[in-house]
Amino acid sequence: MRIEDVRRHATTPLTRPAYAPMAPRFTDREYLNIVYRTDPDALRAVVPEPLRIEEPLVRFEIMKMNDVTGYGPYTEGGQAIQVTFDGEQGEYLHAMYLDNFPATAAGREVSAYPKVIGSPRLYVDHDVLVGTLDYGSLRVATATMGYKHRALDKREAESQITLPTFMLKGIPGYDGAPRVLELVRTEITDVVIKAAYSGPARLQLFQHVLAPLADLPVLEIVSADHILTDLTLAPVRPVFDYLEADTR
Repeated sequence: MRIEDVRRHATTPLTRPAYAPMAPRFTDREYLNIVYRTDPDALRAVVPEPLRIEEPLVRFEIMKMNDVTGYGPYTEGGQAIQVTFDGEQGEYLHAMYLDNFPATAAGREVSAYPKVIGSPRLYVDHDVLVGTLDYGSLRVATATMGYKHRALDKREAESQITLPTFMLKGIPGYDGAPRVLELVRTEITDVVIKAAYSGPARLQLFQHVLAPLADLPVLEIVSADHILTDLTLAPVRPVFDYLEADTR
């Protein structure tokens, strides 16, 4: 294989990429979102500068991807922290667990999504929408919401899921020192809200050493919503380089 071919097909592994070389389109993506208030000190311990915390709010999410080009269906869960960067309000993606390896590999390699393998589920149990997250054989989160109690304005639903997203991109060099260390930004585009509801909710987080969602404890439920949508993820772009930043 010639050098120019290697450059054109640079993936790992080279001759059998772990994911499709395309921007995925999500059809019938179903969200369970629960926004809760947590301990400000706990947030300060995990949110990297120069992101700023205005309010100690976290969004726990379970997302059921019913149809994704290149990946197929899968489910994902995690935590997003409300932050600001240069005056722009957004979310810092703190943790993501999913049951699809190609989506995990692409999220980490192409972008900067903090994805690891886990076992999330989203389903309806009689009159309750249930979201669970297991890591290995252990339960680390259980979320429940009243099923379709109140219609949510579609414009409000879109505003909730289209906040800019910030992530930390870290790639070590062969000596273990960081080779790439950047804060990056992305957003959701081409959104079609098909249905949206709000209702009462509860969230339980359980202690786990390698899935430490409970390190951001639930102090108060602020809101909960259930959204069905089509969307596309925009490419990421760097907004801050930690290796070149002046820390004096």
